[in-house]
Amino acid sequence: MVQRVSTVSFEGIEVRPVDVQVQVAPGMPAFTIVGLPDKAVSEARERVRSALIASGLALPARRITINLAPADLPKEGSHYDLPIALGLMAAIGAIPHDALAGFTVLGELGLDGSIAPVAGVLPAAIGANARGEGLMCPAACGPEAAWASPEIEIIAASSLIQLANHFKGTQVLSRPQPKILDTDGPALDLADIKGQESAKRALEVAAAGGHNLLMVGPPGAGKSMLAARLPSILPPLAPAELLEVSMVASVAGEIEGGALTNRRPFRAPHHSASMPALVGGGLHARPGEVSLAHHGVLFLDEFPEFQPQALDSLRQPLETGEVSIARANHRVTYPARFMLVAAMNPCRCGRADEAGFACRRGPNTRCSADYQGRISGPLLDRIDLHIEVPAVTAADLILPPPAEGSREVAERVALARERQAARYAAIGLAHIRSNAAVSATVLEDVARPDASGLTLLREAADAMRLSARGYHRVLRVARTLADLDGIDKVGRVHLAEALSYRALTDEVRRAA
Repeated sequence: MVQRVSTVSFEGIEVRPVDVQVQVAPGMPAFTIVGLPDKAVSEARERVRSALIASGLALPARRITINLAPADLPKEGSHYDLPIALGLMAAIGAIPHDALAGFTVLGELGLDGSIAPVAGVLPAAIGANARGEGLMCPAACGPEAAWASPEIEIIAASSLIQLANHFKGTQVLSRPQPKILDTDGPALDLADIKGQESAKRALEVAAAGGHNLLMVGPPGAGKSMLAARLPSILPPLAPAELLEVSMVASVAGEIEGGALTNRRPFRAPHHSASMPALVGGGLHARPGEVSLAHHGVLFLDEFPEFQPQALDSLRQPLETGEVSIARANHRVTYPARFMLVAAMNPCRCGRADEAGFACRRGPNTRCSADYQGRISGPLLDRIDLHIEVPAVTAADLILPPPAEGSREVAERVALARERQAARYAAIGLAHIRSNAAVSATVLEDVARPDASGLTLLREAADAMRLSARGYHRVLRVARTLADLDGIDKVGRVHLAEALSYRALTDEVRRAA
């Protein structure tokens, strides 16, 4: 007789059903796992054997064969431990044969029979609910699985003994409840920053439309402080966005204690990060920083110090909103719709813009152009807003705190986002919620400028030698500026401000 247990295999944030087939047959004692298991799955033999012994069970001296079907699908991860162990327990009669019917099972076993948390429980729960099945998972992952649906049956245990007692009826495991992550410490606020009013304006524009932002300024000007406070003015995640963000975090093992949060992600990798660390990859094609920042912010400080290949790998995700990782035997796609916020010094010493300073490497403009030239033109072309962040003077620091903080700015940002979501929903694009995500064809319809604005845009495009992408980036920013003003038509004033955010790149290109 073959005992069957359902589990899953992960392809990005998608799940594929896997049938764990357990056979205990006469023959020479052996324990074999087949079905393209990786090293972690093959080592499940010893973990399962020790966990069963610790739980008071002994494997029979027979030939045990575990088949993971479909056999041509690679199986990776430690979450196959629990379905294998429960299948064996059902095969030897330790639990009822039909106890596992209608359940998807995943979990890692300790040598003492404990069930350790694993990654990917939320996508597995969503997939099980779609198939009309329940879920068995580690107790630590129960609150995470409970977010999949209020109707799904969930059995979350901390050990094999608890599961055995639950099936016998001597111990009832209650359904776990969804958990919200508690935020620790005071929230960052724009009111903490004195001066830098133009930079705050650019930050508001970027947040309102989901635009990419590059800040150039000397050390200590407050670029990192500004970037860290960007999440405080972003609207909370919509339910659909929360689900996508949480699924990526679950697959990456980033959810602690099964608690989800509706705060947008903010990722700030060190400039030594490699290309696989940024876009994803590795042996098991794990999600990278761009996917972990999905619907949030990816902050790259010391922008030119990143590896050129790593920076250029961001170009495709910035355009498509997803990243595809190809391997010889499979292809994985992760979502990557994020806001890129980058900060850099004007030159290596950071003093190129200082009055009266003469660089020993040559003219200040040339030194600055050489340093900023480490960033490729195509990548810069994908950044909507380029601003200078001047040094803060002592006169700015002794001023009283600003009257306007993150709460007031966040209200304006939320209104602008609501206008964008309503506009795109009215034309059948309900999945688009910001100007940064709309296609160029739709953008030309919703951001058509008036006559004077069109004349300005044509003249500026020739003078600044805007590419087709740069032209549409200007239109996106102008459309966001009009949304902040509550105006349906893009005017000349909106285009003028949008073009001013491209002037810095034009100056660097001329200096180079």
